[in-house]
Amino acid sequence: MHHRTAPAHHRTAPARRPAALVAVGHGSRDPRARATLLRLLDRVRALRPGLDVRLAHIELNAPLLDETLADLAAEGREAVLVPLLFAPGHHVTHDLPAAVAAVSGLRARVAAPLGAHPLLAEALAGRLAEAGWSPDGHPDAHDPRTTGVVLAAAGSRDPRSGAETRRIAALLGERLGGVPVVPAYASAAAPTVPEAVAALAARGRHRIAVASCFTAPGLFAARAAAHTPWIAAAPLGAHPALARLVLHRHDRALAASAALHGRELAVV
Repeated sequence: MHHRTAPAHHRTAPARRPAALVAVGHGSRDPRARATLLRLLDRVRALRPGLDVRLAHIELNAPLLDETLADLAAEGREAVLVPLLFAPGHHVTHDLPAAVAAVSGLRARVAAPLGAHPLLAEALAGRLAEAGWSPDGHPDAHDPRTTGVVLAAAGSRDPRSGAETRRIAALLGERLGGVPVVPAYASAAAPTVPEAVAALAARGRHRIAVASCFTAPGLFAARAAAHTPWIAAAPLGAHPALARLVLHRHDRALAASAALHGRELAVV
């Protein structure tokens, strides 16, 4: 009895490996930064066992993004780039898409930056609590009429970045029970942290905390903390809520890509 070989179009295609999550940090000369991001990604892996999670940097630290993307292309892998950045800016809108386009044969998509999301507000509030911020109802709770928060962020000339940072500040203010939260920037935008502190003090807010909207220690985070008149939160680092947010951005990018692919098939 002879068995015919199934036609090529009937053969079962090999299972495609899931897209790798490439978490993209800016890069820093501070040696603690890379170690901090690696701890964050360890939390991401613990939340999603089996997911290929890789760290890459735009500059200053290895592995660099172009090298990581070249490796994935050589492996025939797809990738989802998750910027470890908090708002749209030149890196998110230009550098990351350009890096993907420069690698021949690579299938990849760029997720949205971490941005305004309840999980980010949770992480920011958590770091403030660790620094000494007392929640309402605690015996040592701070008078809400005299407290305020400066949200320290990197800054960008892109107006979309400032708008997103203001949304993050609003979410954090809601999380803290209505305490005013004023965005401030380490570069490229105003106000600076000292200017934001002065603006809150002029409104009678004299117990002012600085929330660190940075993923890891570095020059910007250190400068922001140096200007606090009261307490300064640590960078978000490996906070559990931030790890969940990284996965959320990865999943949203995959879902959007699948929806687009479905529409393309429907048209065909």
